[in-house]
Amino acid sequence: MNQLDNITPRQVVTELDKYIVGQHNAKKSVAVALRNRYRRLHLNEDMQQEITPKNILMIGATGVGKTEIARRLASIVKAPFVKVEATKFTEVGYIGRDVESMVRDLVESSIQIVKKQQYSNVYVQAEKRAIERISKILVPGIKKEQRQDNMNNNPFGAMFQNMGINPNDLNPEEESEEVTPEISTNRTKIQQQIRDGLLDTREVTIKVDEQKKPMNSPMNAGLEQMGIDLSDTFGALSPKKKVERKVTVKEAIDIFIQEESEKLVNAEDINAEAVKLAENSGIIFIDEIDKITSKGKNDGQVSREGVQRDILPIVEGSSVNTKYGTVNTDHVLFIASGAFHVARPSDLIPELQGRFPIRVELDDLTKEDFVKILTEPNNALIKQYRELLKTENITVTFTFESIERMADIAYQVNAETDNIGARRLHTILEKVLEDLLFEAPDMQMGEITITEKYIDDKLQHIVADKDLSRYIL
Repeated sequence: MNQLDNITPRQVVTELDKYIVGQHNAKKSVAVALRNRYRRLHLNEDMQQEITPKNILMIGATGVGKTEIARRLASIVKAPFVKVEATKFTEVGYIGRDVESMVRDLVESSIQIVKKQQYSNVYVQAEKRAIERISKILVPGIKKEQRQDNMNNNPFGAMFQNMGINPNDLNPEEESEEVTPEISTNRTKIQQQIRDGLLDTREVTIKVDEQKKPMNSPMNAGLEQMGIDLSDTFGALSPKKKVERKVTVKEAIDIFIQEESEKLVNAEDINAEAVKLAENSGIIFIDEIDKITSKGKNDGQVSREGVQRDILPIVEGSSVNTKYGTVNTDHVLFIASGAFHVARPSDLIPELQGRFPIRVELDDLTKEDFVKILTEPNNALIKQYRELLKTENITVTFTFESIERMADIAYQVNAETDNIGARRLHTILEKVLEDLLFEAPDMQMGEITITEKYIDDKLQHIVADKDLSRYIL
């Protein structure tokens, strides 16, 4: 939670403004919820346990920024984040994902964050080891003696043979070798060349652990609810098999740094820290929660109220078994969202309603919002397409009138067909630039100005035909 120490709600909103247009009330609510977490951690332990997060319910049409707000919020403070769709869950006793899987997914996200932090702490040491390993491949030593095949002598030889594993492949780098002064000098030179990037594109053959495929059996799905993964269990019983890969030196460095980092950190410490991070900083975003109300549209789904009742204890605070340990959800922040076109928040069961005390209604996007979305955010769509075409030595400029015209078309089509918010702009821009994106590799270089007339030439006939606009835009 160190990331929260120096960040205020106003600063959080400012960061969100860089990527999301409008929706100030929603940004303000999530920023306050985030700051309250920081405040709770500075209280005495007894009071910490009493204060729970004020979960948020976002209400608004698709494409207005609900998911993006939650995702960017987690990114700002490097918090574990997982997005789930309420409609993917089934009531206990039915085949499908159980609601506890959202907590297990959150812990997996937390594991990746903690691993990244821990690996960065040992990066220098891991890189040094990785470079040494590559230098040994490029400048091999003199083998003292050729290893004999262990298949017949190894007590587990028959078992390994049935599994398609050669014991000689298990630890290929542990062969004894003789290193002469000349070899040692050459390796030192090679290591310096690797550090200088002079050998980045040179190909080498390395041996890496074979990636085991996850087990998707019904038995494994059932055991997942108890925090048990059969893939990990059987993986621990069988030795890791090595397979050869031909990669560049640069790629080999990355692979070996990953392997060496795993050896230098303590897996149990990572697991314990990740569980703690998930419990105190985790954010779970439950989308389409309106679809599991009694008035939801998914008529074919099993007991929607049953799914709500299964979600309730997770949101209230409960302990969930995962393969990394037991996770308590008392202080996980839950953000739910839905369009609520047919249903209303009051159609959720009362107990679940009460667990989302902060209600935020997001505004429908206006034409002016669309203009801002196209131009202002750090990841604005027009900026993205400009950069894409720059790779082909093509400079694209949009006149302000052309941007206004696209915003107007997006607003018009949203009003006359389904309102999908800012996502409509993706479709419009792709249609406008379709020919240019196709021809760009053959043009080599050039400057293109997109005018209002160009937009009309590309889109006017589609917009005028309601059936075409419904299916194309």
